[in-house]
Amino acid sequence: MTRSEHERMRTAAALAATVLASAGALAAARATRARMRRNSAILNETLPVNSKWWRDYAKEKGTLLYVAIGDSAAQGIGASKPEHSYVGLLAERVRELTGQSVRVVNLSVSGATVALAVANQLPKFRKLKPDLVTVAIGANDIATFDAVVFEGGIREVFNALPKHAIVADLPCFYLPWNERIVAVANRIVREVAAERGLTIVPLHEVTRRRGLRGILTEFAADFFHPNDLGYRVWASAFLPAVSTSVRRRLVPSEVSVEPAPPESRESASTPE
Repeated sequence: MTRSEHERMRTAAALAATVLASAGALAAARATRARMRRNSAILNETLPVNSKWWRDYAKEKGTLLYVAIGDSAAQGIGASKPEHSYVGLLAERVRELTGQSVRVVNLSVSGATVALAVANQLPKFRKLKPDLVTVAIGANDIATFDAVVFEGGIREVFNALPKHAIVADLPCFYLPWNERIVAVANRIVREVAAERGLTIVPLHEVTRRRGLRGILTEFAADFFHPNDLGYRVWASAFLPAVSTSVRRRLVPSEVSVEPAPPESRESASTPE
C-alpha cells in the first residue's frame, strides 16, 4: 500500500470517527431537548396548583401585609412546595423578625412580562396598602427584548411602588447571548430604581456567583426555574434589604430583635 493510500485511509477513518461523534452528539442533544420538554410539561401542570395555593394563602389574615409582584419565580414554580419560593421564605423571615403575623398577597403570574405585570398586577396592587413590597420581573422579556418597551414598562411598575419597595434586577442567564441582553435590561432596572429612590437587590450578582455549582444543583428539571436550593439563593439576595427595611420600619420599639450574627443569617441562607 502506498503512502498516499495510507493517508487516504487515515483521512477516511478520521472522517468516519467525526461523523459518528457528531451523530452521537446530535442524538444526545435531541434526547436532552426531549427530556427538557417532558420535564417542562410536568412543571407546567403545577402552574394552576401554585396559583390556587397563593390565592388561598392570601385569605389568611395577618397584622402585616406583604405583597409580591413578579412571574413564575415568585409563584415558586420548580420548588417542592409553593411556600419554598423566595416569597415564602421572605414571609417567614418577616414573621421571625417582627413576631407578628404576615398576610401574603402574591400578585405574580407565571409567564408574566413587564407589560403583563403593568396590565394585570398593578391594578390589583393599587388597591392595597402593603407594609412590604418585593418586585422581581423581566426575565420573560429577554426572548423578545425591546429596550424601549422594557424601560417604559419598568417605569410604570416602579412609579406605582411605595418608597420602601424592594426591587431585584434580573438573575443570571449564564449563556453569553442572553447575558448581553440581561446586561441592558439590568442597567435599565437599576437606573429607574435609582431615580425613584427604590432599594435594588443584586439578584444577578448573587446568582452569577453560584457558577457551575448553581447550574448543576440549583435548577428544577426544566433547567430554567430554580429548585428549593435555588430559591434559597434568591431569598439570600433579598434578605439583607428586607431585614434592614423590616427592622427599621416594622419592628415595634418594645420588641427585642436578635442582633444579626457574624456572617449574617441572610448570608448563611445561601447554600454552599
